[in-house]
Amino acid sequence: MKTVLLIEDDADLLALLKDNLEKEGYRVVSAQRGSYAESVAQGGGVDLVLFDTEAAGSGGLDECVALRAQPELCQIPFAILVGSPSDICRFGGRQLNISDYIVKPFFVRDLITRITRQLHQRAEPVGELRSGSLELDRSAGKVTLNGIVCPVTATELRLLEFLMSRPGVVFTREQLLFLVWGHASSVTAGNVTAVIMNLRKKLEANRANPVLIRSVRGFGYSFNEIAGRPSEGEGELEAISPVPSCALSPDECGAPG
Repeated sequence: MKTVLLIEDDADLLALLKDNLEKEGYRVVSAQRGSYAESVAQGGGVDLVLFDTEAAGSGGLDECVALRAQPELCQIPFAILVGSPSDICRFGGRQLNISDYIVKPFFVRDLITRITRQLHQRAEPVGELRSGSLELDRSAGKVTLNGIVCPVTATELRLLEFLMSRPGVVFTREQLLFLVWGHASSVTAGNVTAVIMNLRKKLEANRANPVLIRSVRGFGYSFNEIAGRPSEGEGELEAISPVPSCALSPDECGAPG
């Protein structure tokens, strides 16, 4: 049985989430204060942390960073709830080292789905990602397609790893910019598009009709977990919460190519 450490200061929301998670078969360790949650976490056995940044008031994100630094928690999935996307604009995605973030209000069903996905990914071997004939070796920093090594840059490898580890989830360019690059001032949404195009040149048999890294017109990109499956055969794709508005200037926003 997987254990979720739930840190939520709103007693009603805590009870709602705890009840739904337990119905899904998870063991839930709950706390209403970040400081108390730290002491609970030291007992070990936690498989995922779900942290409401509002639970610790104005210092919620600082508390989140401190909790994430706990040796027992530094290697497990870590998702945060935020009241507004702007709440995380003071930190880059890498500094928080989060697996996912969800903006309130949200559907509990969607939250459960995303928690389940994170725990499923955690259960898989961490050294290698595979989709059909495409393989990504994390330890070696190597990508192979049909058994042939594909020369990719460090940035291309990082973006591909992020997408492959979250198959079927649609990300906007702005979300990828925040979650993969962090708040790097020299990087824009255009850079994300350029890296996607470079990966397609190296990995797609037909760049005009990509099947590995798919475009969702007007929204973003998604990795197809079954390589080569036609886009018409795919089910509905899930979009994650909006990216913080401060991550980009207005002229950097737009639909993907």
